[in-house]
Parts: sequence; C-alpha cells; structure tokens
Amino acid sequence: MCTRKTVFSYLLLLTALLSVGTAFAQSPTYPDTIHSGRLRTVILAESAFYATGLSYLQFVWYRNHESVPFHWYNDNAGWLQLDKAGHMYAAYFESEIGYHALRWAGVSHKKSLWYGGTLGLVLQTPIEIFDGLYEGYGFSWGDMIANAAGSALFITQQAFLNQQTVRMKFSYTPSVYAQYRPWVLGETHGERFFQDYNGHTYWLSANLKSLFRSSNLPPWLNVAWGYSGNGMLSEFRNPAVSRGIQMPDLIRHRQFFLSVDIDLTKLPVSNPYLKKVLWALNYIKIPAPTLEYNQLDGLRLHPLYF
Repeated sequence: MCTRKTVFSYLLLLTALLSVGTAFAQSPTYPDTIHSGRLRTVILAESAFYATGLSYLQFVWYRNHESVPFHWYNDNAGWLQLDKAGHMYAAYFESEIGYHALRWAGVSHKKSLWYGGTLGLVLQTPIEIFDGLYEGYGFSWGDMIANAAGSALFITQQAFLNQQTVRMKFSYTPSVYAQYRPWVLGETHGERFFQDYNGHTYWLSANLKSLFRSSNLPPWLNVAWGYSGNGMLSEFRNPAVSRGIQMPDLIRHRQFFLSVDIDLTKLPVSNPYLKKVLWALNYIKIPAPTLEYNQLDGLRLHPLYF
C-alpha cells in the first residue's frame, strides 16, 4: 500500500535471513526422519518471529494511528507497481526459507511444501489485516495477490521441478530523486534503501542449464529479466509543490532490463560455511552488463548495472 508498510516487509525478510537463512544451505539431501531438536528450533524460532512481528505492528507501528472500522484501499496504481514487486519478492524468499527450514528438520517434502512454502503469505497477511483496521491505511487486495504470487512462484517450482529454475532477486542503486522529497523518499541512505522505489529493481533470474539440460552451459549461468521505475516523487502522481517547495517536472516511467546473472548456489564450492553465505547472497542480483528499455531513452546498454 505505502512505502512504510513495504519497509516492514523488507525488515521481515531481513530478520528471517539473519535468524534462520544462514543456519542451513539448500542441500540435495535432507534427513529421512524427523529431527525433533531441529524441528523444535524451527517452530520456536518462527513462532517467536511471528509473535514479535505482530506485537511490533500492534504496539509500535500503528501506535499513533486511530483504530477505525475495517476498510479497503486500492493502491494498485501506486509506485508503478514497484511495491507489489516488493511484496512478491519478500513472500517468495520467506516461503523458500520456511520450506528449507522444515526440510532441514526432517519434515517430508510434501508437508514442508505446504506448511513452509506458504510462510511468505502467512507472514504478510497480518500486515494487510492490521492496515484495514487503522486510519491512513487500508486492506489492499493488490498486496495480497502479490504476496500469494510470491509464495506460489516458489511452491509451484518446488512441487513440479523440485528446484527453483526461476528465482526472484533484488538490486538497488541510489537514485537522484530522494533529494527532492526526502521526507517521503528518505533522508538518510538507510531510509532511502527502503523508501525510494526509484532505486529498486526486481528480477526474475532463470538458470539456463536447468532450461537446456543437454547443453554445455555452466550450471551457474543465469539470464535475468528486471523491472524498475523512475521519476516517482509520490505514490500515485508527482506533486507540483510539496511543503512550499517547487518540485521538478518529472515523467514517471517504467524500465525493463535484460541481463546475465549467476546462481551462486551452483558455484563449485566445497566449504560448507561459504556455501551458506552464497545461499543467503543468492537473493541479490549481481552487477553485470545489462540492456535497458524505457519509453524516454529507448534502448540503453549499461556496461555494468547495479
């Protein structure tokens, strides 16, 4: 719905990565039977994480907002749908973490798929419900669809392919637009990372060896399709004046990218600790030569796009 809410989605993802994402790496083999100690750890960690998130929403996030009857909010046209891509991205990787955490504990593939693979949707849904109960927010079906799409992207591939042939990734480059409305797009570099959608790019990264099994392509080589937007100073339309300051006349426009990428989990690495680090870093699109198309400049070649 709004930038602040998507900030919380990213914080959920970041916390999940730090707490359980590096505790295990995606592995071709998992225990055949339930490992009670590991399962207890997973359940306690996810329960604590979930309860902490709900408490934060209740007592901190909405503390200064009036409680109102449940209501809806249509933000589907906001931020050129970059916030929807953000919801999908967060849900996708929360679902992946949930699945592999249960597999690490010895839970069967099928049960891990449905109990862990839906984690992204489960974690994101309370945010929408809370939004519907507070002034200044509202329940967004667009956000819910994006959350469900993220979990579905993971579940579908894991169910039918037993792997993630197409992964969601993220990259960020500071934009020039935050200087015009820092109270909206962020005053510090940390705030701008979360709040300035102009700097966000979301990717679908496909592993070529998985698509062309008989080829001699290296197993780590991917091709990635990216989406971003530029010229956005507010959610729906750019203001002419904000806080008494004249705003520049900017054209809001979409950007589409084609680039090469690397699946870091398929690099020939034997060190188990390095494997875990690469597994966590695989959520990020590496800088690489990239072809861009947008309505203002047409085709552009970036020798290295971050």
